Amino acid sequence: MDKAVLTVKAERLKSLIAAPEMLVLPNVWDVASARIVADAGYPVIATSSAGIAWCLGYADGEKISRDDMLFMVRRIAAGVDLPVTADMEAGYGEAPDAVAETVVATMEAGAVGANIEDSSPAPGHPLLDFDLSVERIRAGKAEADAAGVPFVINARTDGFAGGLSEEAFAESVKRANAYLEAGAGCVFVPFVRDGDMIARLAEAIDGPLNILAGASSPPLPHMQEMGVARISVGGLFSLMTYTNVRTACRELSETGTYGWAQDVILHPEMNALMCSA
Repeated sequence: MDKAVLTVKAERLKSLIAAPEMLVLPNVWDVASARIVADAGYPVIATSSAGIAWCLGYADGEKISRDDMLFMVRRIAAGVDLPVTADMEAGYGEAPDAVAETVVATMEAGAVGANIEDSSPAPGHPLLDFDLSVERIRAGKAEADAAGVPFVINARTDGFAGGLSEEAFAESVKRANAYLEAGAGCVFVPFVRDGDMIARLAEAIDGPLNILAGASSPPLPHMQEMGVARISVGGLFSLMTYTNVRTACRELSETGTYGWAQDVILHPEMNALMCSA
């Protein structure tokens, strides 16, 4: 871990989250996808925990080990000259010490930010106890501070996992603001597609808000107008890629043609991207 390099990248991530222009993160799952996103001009690389799990043969939902997740985070961070923020699921252990260890390990892998969610990987994914959840964020931030790196914890709250409701809104706002007070640099509220609800969240949360975008989400300019600071696409890019593979398989078997091969990135261009960093 090069503390000076990490510090510069962490400060860059923080400044982009705080900037007037919304930070858009097309989440990646390997070095090749990270290089493509970097080449497209995006200033930060964000990993998809689901995408990484799938490419290594695991189901999503913290089925992958912390070591296996960090293996890919390390490869991605070494493969791009940009700040990397890693989705570290629920921190690989419910205790605050486990989250603290995950934050340290994530820094050592070369990332300068991490998503930490507040639901359990147990069946049904229940929300963890409120006080415990706050202590988990506080413990992770304390370890980052002790290392002297302005590491950005993107504290995720899964209050809307069961659907939109006033109870979910109140719980999500309560948790988000508590996590910000505990040291989170941003809060992540997934499972919300309704524009009015997103705008209410942005108004009620006292810090930067990260929203998970999907096909039914408001367009990015509308998200910006609502006050959203950060947008992620989660596992969608990896799902798009796997969908294209499935579509190509069907064409090969049904018609024996190669329409799926039109307009792909050419071999020399992909090789050049792999040699560019």
